[in-house]
Amino acid sequence: MSNMSVRNFIETGEATAMLTLPDDQRPVTVIGTEAIRNTFDDGCIRQTINSAMAPGVSHLVLNPDAHVGYGTPVGCVMASPSHIYPGPIGVDIKCSMSLLAIDIDENAVRDAKTRRAIINAICERTPTGAGRGQRHAPKSRAVSHELGSRIVTEGASPQVCAELGIPVEWAARCEDSMHTGHDESTDTLLVRLEHLKVDKRFVERFPNKIRQLGSYGGGNHFGECEVVRVDESERARHAAEVFGLRDGAVAFLSHCGSRGFGHDLAQGQFQSMETHFERWGIPLPGDDLKLVHAPLGTEQANAYLDDMALGANFATVNHLLINALVLEAFREVFPGIDGRLVYFISHNIARKEIVDRIPQWVHRKGATRAFPAGHHALTGTPFEKTGHPILLPGNPQSGSAVMVADPGAEKSCYSVNHGAGRAMGRKAAKRSLDQAAVNTSFNECDILTNCRNYPIDEAPEAYKDFEEVLRSVKLAGLASEVARLEARFVIKDGDKADD
Repeated sequence: MSNMSVRNFIETGEATAMLTLPDDQRPVTVIGTEAIRNTFDDGCIRQTINSAMAPGVSHLVLNPDAHVGYGTPVGCVMASPSHIYPGPIGVDIKCSMSLLAIDIDENAVRDAKTRRAIINAICERTPTGAGRGQRHAPKSRAVSHELGSRIVTEGASPQVCAELGIPVEWAARCEDSMHTGHDESTDTLLVRLEHLKVDKRFVERFPNKIRQLGSYGGGNHFGECEVVRVDESERARHAAEVFGLRDGAVAFLSHCGSRGFGHDLAQGQFQSMETHFERWGIPLPGDDLKLVHAPLGTEQANAYLDDMALGANFATVNHLLINALVLEAFREVFPGIDGRLVYFISHNIARKEIVDRIPQWVHRKGATRAFPAGHHALTGTPFEKTGHPILLPGNPQSGSAVMVADPGAEKSCYSVNHGAGRAMGRKAAKRSLDQAAVNTSFNECDILTNCRNYPIDEAPEAYKDFEEVLRSVKLAGLASEVARLEARFVIKDGDKADD
């Protein structure tokens, strides 16, 4: 990190700081210990400053997992009462985490042959890899063109869930089970989808994109069989009971998003807004083409919000369908068992929330919502007295965490990081890490995978120190641990990352 970047940090606590901006603008809130702040390189800081000084931005938060992203850093939160930005949402609309609790104990997955049987049963139902869909998995769930159109406009409606064999009650365990258009109606999404179908290329690609429902994709997307270790504190034990987590039981953690469908929508929006900026000579924040934006209420903003909702509905049903297929796979090996969705939560989305007592669009790019107990948005949900589950993946060897927000999360627009965050880029990881050593490390940890060679650019060494990341979150007063998740096997693919 450059000296300029260091000087701009003003420490406000053991794991909090401010990044000052020119012209007395509101400083950036930085979450992270000194060790974590030293992982923010110049590119990350430059993107942070450009984003914080962009038109209409009221708040910018840099989380411990932050690294260079698409216009804005991955691992940041941006709030605006007046503008919508595609960059701080990214090209994988509503990339998310979900956790499925399964009614078997850790002893059931101790045997390697049993774990291998589960891996095979899952891979027969949920394909991995960019561009791969239902035809690549013999036991996948077929989704028709007509049902696909309803999925992207209705989200996880009772009818959609019933037709796909998804337990209807799982929708209540979603951060958002459905998304509506810019005017908060479903009809607007129907109109928008018909408008998109005027494009011959969209029509040709749509059936193939719909056939990706129930698939993981590539890169940093994964499925992991976990053993739950509930924290010993009374608060954690109570929260775990509300969440449906049991110490020593098995759970399944998934990370994926809106696949090729969301990617195409996002890229189309970037191209459309870029053309608009070029035609009218509108200045770009930091001269960064990926910081295009639109004032709320304009044709451009409305079109983006509608497309974001379509992609988000796809991502929601994709996750729920994956969990239904994973449960089906476990039942193939353990007949008669049951499972329940713990939670489904996004880290690539914009949501309308109250910030500083006014409605604002909170953009979370590689950041996840963190509402504590008593937050008004949780009224009437199972989590109003505990706060909702926060799902933070680390890496298979360091484990992952289930957390719950503390009142101090208000300082970060009620957000936390979405995981450990990359310590090195994919090319750097491929240059510097040894494939044989990575494979051996998984064998030594007794973590099975479906890969002949674990993707080297996704190796644990390519990510930040997860313990230091969690330490930053806790010291900053954002969230507390409920449980740790210890990986027993990983479903992964080595293709280019979707997000």
